[in-house]
Amino acid sequence: MIATPFSERVGLAVPIIQAPMAGGPSSPELVTACSAAGALGSFGFAYTQPAEMQKQADDVRAKTGRPFGINLFGWPLPRDIADNAQRESLAAVAAYYAEMGLPAPEPVRAPYGPDFEAQLAAIAEIQPRVFTIHLNDLPADRVAALKGRGIVVGASATCIAEAEKIESLGFDFVIAQGGEAGGHRGTYARDPYEALTGTLALTRAVVRAVRIPVVAAGGIMDGAGIAAVLALGAQAAQLGTAFISCPESGAPQPHKDALLAAREDITSITEKFSGKPARGISNRFMREMNARGAAQLAFPAQNSVTGKLRAAAAKAGKPEFLAMWAGQGLAMSRALPAADLIAQLEAETVEAVRRTAALLKE
Repeated sequence: MIATPFSERVGLAVPIIQAPMAGGPSSPELVTACSAAGALGSFGFAYTQPAEMQKQADDVRAKTGRPFGINLFGWPLPRDIADNAQRESLAAVAAYYAEMGLPAPEPVRAPYGPDFEAQLAAIAEIQPRVFTIHLNDLPADRVAALKGRGIVVGASATCIAEAEKIESLGFDFVIAQGGEAGGHRGTYARDPYEALTGTLALTRAVVRAVRIPVVAAGGIMDGAGIAAVLALGAQAAQLGTAFISCPESGAPQPHKDALLAAREDITSITEKFSGKPARGISNRFMREMNARGAAQLAFPAQNSVTGKLRAAAAKAGKPEFLAMWAGQGLAMSRALPAADLIAQLEAETVEAVRRTAALLKE
């Protein structure tokens, strides 16, 4: 397989990162399977308490000695939102709650997520091989402290300005998240709707703008896509949607089924599930809430508002109220065990590189 300085530093047999997906998809089983197969399995711990972070990390280490990664969201939590300020947002989802047989939604209380400082302290204790941050950066002294623990530190960027800031703070690498990517947009320095540059264009621009290694993310689903971003100067590819359909993924079955049934891009971006723009399979909730400009709370308080609805929908197998995050390459989804998928991705990448080399000889 093609080796890069980044993959060798992190200890990867293949330059592939399983994208950290907050919530169910990034299960210990998936992280273990991806890491054991030579890629970098990654936890999305945005909404996970420190004790559970430690428990799941221990679970992976009990099954494989291979490196793994952890990702956190760095967006500051809002303070407690008054009941009267929540009225319109609760009313916007009340009919959906009733349709699912749930009691009327009630005001949500702070804190709306785990304490970020406590999560960072857990990262220092767990000492994953790789730590990445989404939706923000970290002060240089925090970056240095994590690196001093032997952790390779990266951050997401959706524009050159963010990538240059990440480099200036001492991060080891930057993830160029193209507009095709599923899940939450990592934008924190611009309007996220003005930072939707495609993966190929963004990857090349970021490679030209910074000296640290670049990992490409967004819409990459097969070896040809991996070869393409490597040709543009990326040192690894990060794939998320490609792994959601794996049996080890903790995604609800309706989410997996929707991915496998897709024949073209059926995604759109919404803020209505969490309060931040995120790309997912367009469903009734997204279409109706977006169309009427429904009120929403700040991120991630809105995530608390929709939480019971999403949980009930997953239990009932109803995709119309699920947040089915997915990138624009979802029609290429494959229901393969993670190890088999990684082996196939590796073979496809090598073949794509060989085909390109053959063209140059003609």
